[in-house]
Amino acid sequence: MKSIIKYIIGGMGLLSITSCSDFLDQSSPSEIKGDMVFNSLTFTEQSLNKVYAGLTLDHTYGARIPLNFGFNTDIELVDADVNKPASFTESSERALGNYNGESISGSWSKLDDNWKNCFAIIEDANLVVEGIRSSELFQEGNPARNKMANFLGEALTIRAMVYFDLVKNYGDLPMKFETTKVDGSNLYVAKSDRDDIMEQLLSDLEEAANYLPWAGESGYTTEHATAGFAHGLFARIALAKAGYSIRESSKPGYETLAGSDGTYPTQRPGEAERKLLYERALKHLTAVIGSGVHKLNPSYADQWFQVNQRKLDNTYKENLYEVAHGLNKSGEMGYTIGVRISGASSYYGAKGNSSGKVKLTAPFFWSFDHSDLRRDITCATYELKEENGHIKENMQKNAPFGIYVAKWDIRKMNDEWLNAVRASDAKIGYGINWIAMRYSDILLMYAEVMNELYGADAANPLGGTAMTARTALTEVHSRAFDNKANAQAYVATISSGDDFFNAIVDERAWEFAGECVRKYDLIRWGLLSKKIDQFKEDYRQLTTIAPKYIFYKMKADDEYSIDMSSICWYEYPSFVSEINNELDVKNAIKNAADPNWKYVPGWGTFPNGKIEKDTTTKQEVFKEDGSTSNDSNLSGLTDYVSTGLDKTVKNRHLIPLGSKTISESNGTLANSYGF
Repeated sequence: MKSIIKYIIGGMGLLSITSCSDFLDQSSPSEIKGDMVFNSLTFTEQSLNKVYAGLTLDHTYGARIPLNFGFNTDIELVDADVNKPASFTESSERALGNYNGESISGSWSKLDDNWKNCFAIIEDANLVVEGIRSSELFQEGNPARNKMANFLGEALTIRAMVYFDLVKNYGDLPMKFETTKVDGSNLYVAKSDRDDIMEQLLSDLEEAANYLPWAGESGYTTEHATAGFAHGLFARIALAKAGYSIRESSKPGYETLAGSDGTYPTQRPGEAERKLLYERALKHLTAVIGSGVHKLNPSYADQWFQVNQRKLDNTYKENLYEVAHGLNKSGEMGYTIGVRISGASSYYGAKGNSSGKVKLTAPFFWSFDHSDLRRDITCATYELKEENGHIKENMQKNAPFGIYVAKWDIRKMNDEWLNAVRASDAKIGYGINWIAMRYSDILLMYAEVMNELYGADAANPLGGTAMTARTALTEVHSRAFDNKANAQAYVATISSGDDFFNAIVDERAWEFAGECVRKYDLIRWGLLSKKIDQFKEDYRQLTTIAPKYIFYKMKADDEYSIDMSSICWYEYPSFVSEINNELDVKNAIKNAADPNWKYVPGWGTFPNGKIEKDTTTKQEVFKEDGSTSNDSNLSGLTDYVSTGLDKTVKNRHLIPLGSKTISESNGTLANSYGF
């Protein structure tokens, strides 16, 4: 994960560029004829490295795909202020996250940049694929064939990942699996049905899995595409192809989601086709599980500590593939998403702050079992700020849509990162890899597929593993608890079928929050709109049952750190009898045996006002001002949060093509879905 300057093949020559990770450390002559490139292992590898280098850009996997395109959901929200209605439709990721695509289609140039740079990666991958297939080194009997096959497998897999991410976000696309011809005859390509594209990707991944080594073999790390990721990506695409998505027009033989848009229906394949896709996914999931190469890190906390440390896990290999980023070069994991640090500090420097634009919701926090270790590893209900020369944890006041994603935390980052951020007065590339797939995803997809095909407790008819759907779910769920017996008992009581599916829906939320997974799960299940509506109703209910104020203490040996075990999330501490307003809180703390209790406004509704002295009795009284603590939250939730999803076209989860993309397409591309 170290950053180095290297040379990478560009088109038919070589370009000097900056990129990331040790596997891109190459040197070469400044020019070489195209027909010679793929008859050299060195130059072939450099050409492949250019494919990887394209993944590090902000407009691809540095920010756009993992951070800007993957929200909103029922548990995750992009940063927008309910007190500032214009923020939900401004030409930025805020409009995008709230499904107001019409606000960005003609003005947000980042859409054009994403499209252009993703298709540049695909073009570079096409060059590698065609070059290797025609190379003498790839022919049977050539001693270099196995290595060239590895390279081919990587190119096919990365191309599939990028193409699939385009399909997930834009829908139907130009289908271009060949390099651009010299005469330009295939330069302008119209859209193809996304199902045809995904079928080609599945075919490519089937081939790639046979060429690729597993992580840990032949010097391959999880910063390379390996066999495990090719198999896992196959399953992910197969399940998406089997699932729901909004369509440009109705497809014969497809099932239409109830309440779908009349012009742009949300559909999925018929039952027989879905069963076949699930069976195909099962084959590849079984291959990963049966290999024994990838495992869960027994500690969820350590899994994320290593990510923040920019350290590859060579023991468990829980991360099947991670896009390699370079410190001071690329990557916004930990900056745009993560625990918020507000402002400059003497410890982290002039720009050692973070924006924390991706937020989690109060109902999601509330949904965790109280003993689930993932809750506090995932949810940060505080922000950091320097006070008296120390970094202090400050509890958030009533911010039900503003919980930070704690998986990325600058306090867990290594000294190399700290030195880099201290040395700069500008924002830097954090260099933290983006995790494209984890082994827990393999297990939960396996549980979903097995339950759908055979039930929660059936044996796998393919063999290869003794795992059932229930044991797969148990493995993921129980890791999150110190009391394994209680966690296992929870899974044991879930009935096969619909109840088991609903448990998987919940588990995937608890496991993958903030990882750009939830939105696409809900889309394929046909649950995006329903779950967002449910989140809003859950919040309304939460305001009636949650504590009006949150009581907590700072650590006895560290006045700048919250004692997380002291926080009274679900009930008041024993010394509190009744709380109606802030005066009741102050009096309760004043009369408590322990004077160290602190408080902030909670998620429950209480009257706004102020404490003042009664002119007659000289006693403190609370004067209400007629409003309540959650008025703006409730109205903003109804009027602004994710309201674009069903406003103009029902379930319009896709994003529009940028205006420049359309204008430069020579008439072959146009927007759809009412954009």
